[in-house]
Amino acid sequence: MELNSIQPADGAKHAKRRVGRGIGSGLGKTAGRGHKGQKSRAGGYHKVGFEGGQMPMHRRLPKRGFKSQSLKFNAEVTLTTLEALNLPEVDLLTLKQLGVVGELAKVVKVINTGTITKAVKLNGIGATAGAKTAIEAVGGSLA
Repeated sequence: MELNSIQPADGAKHAKRRVGRGIGSGLGKTAGRGHKGQKSRAGGYHKVGFEGGQMPMHRRLPKRGFKSQSLKFNAEVTLTTLEALNLPEVDLLTLKQLGVVGELAKVVKVINTGTITKAVKLNGIGATAGAKTAIEAVGGSLA
């Protein structure tokens, strides 16, 4: 193969439609734009979503919902996950290294889902009231 012999695949290239080049071409006179009206004229068009003055769809529908940008910095850990880690002490850095929480997480909270049987010491990690009592019941602590 030589660089000067490379060609595009058959059907990959096709001639652009040349409009306004006489009636014999089939695209003469109005050049496929129909008769009169805003869309037939040069430079005549409207913004996206414009509905001829009618209240546009994006303004007719109600506003709904909100997604907080700070949520990506918060993470949750369940009691079951803490049990599976099998570590005497757990902190934010450990959880990130083990892939339990995301790299962006700044605030981690233990939630009361599942059970825990081993004592765990939490450093710099919050817990819900139910999770706190469950951790302290098995001899763990929160710092």
